Amino acid sequence: MRPVIGLTPDEGTTTARPGRPERVRLELADAYVAAVDASGGLPIILPLLDDGAACEALVARLDALVLTGGGFDIDPALYGDAPREGLGPLKPRRTRCEWLLLEAALRRGIPVLGVCGGMQLINVVLGGTLHQDLPRERPDGLEHQQPHDPALPAHAVQLTVGSRLERICDARQVEVNSTHHQAVQRLAEPLIVSGVSSDGLVEAFELLGDRFVVGVQWHPERLGDRPAGAPLWRALVRAAREGVR
Repeated sequence: MRPVIGLTPDEGTTTARPGRPERVRLELADAYVAAVDASGGLPIILPLLDDGAACEALVARLDALVLTGGGFDIDPALYGDAPREGLGPLKPRRTRCEWLLLEAALRRGIPVLGVCGGMQLINVVLGGTLHQDLPRERPDGLEHQQPHDPALPAHAVQLTVGSRLERICDARQVEVNSTHHQAVQRLAEPLIVSGVSSDGLVEAFELLGDRFVVGVQWHPERLGDRPAGAPLWRALVRAAREGVR
């Protein structure tokens, strides 16, 4: 049996045409689907629902959950902050649904992978905070929004010795891509840092204990067979398979 891996979509819009106003649509980069499929999982793109019971029912049918990245920010009110200059567009429906899905996944103990914005959401749900805009809040840091192809690395991340991520990547340092302007500020207490960039930014974390809950600030679905890419998807699918019902 191929374990079922749920992928959260982003919200986009259709192009307005005469007689057809702009409408909301769900969308997801095919690279996520390809990465899960190539790793032996069965990728399922999830709907965005604003109902706790429905989200619980969705998660009950999954063997793992992936909170994907996208072009949006998380409302600072959710981590007790006020919006500041540099905050990007919010997508409340997406954030609400992913929050409910994550809570259900944590209750059920299924593996969770947070990618970029998905990593940030895990931190907020568990009680952490975010930098709202890195160029303004950390002007002396690295450029975390690379101008070149995201299929190519932008900078290095040092992995924590003995961490789950170090074992997955089989490396002490990995080269990653970087397409974000927000990041972890205060790490939630149940999490431990498993990767940092040279400017001291948290680039990866994992949940204390044996459960597979991992967040990475980069996009492993675009890194191919590099140590920070395919090995992470294979590890997720392996963890999901071990718990297949």
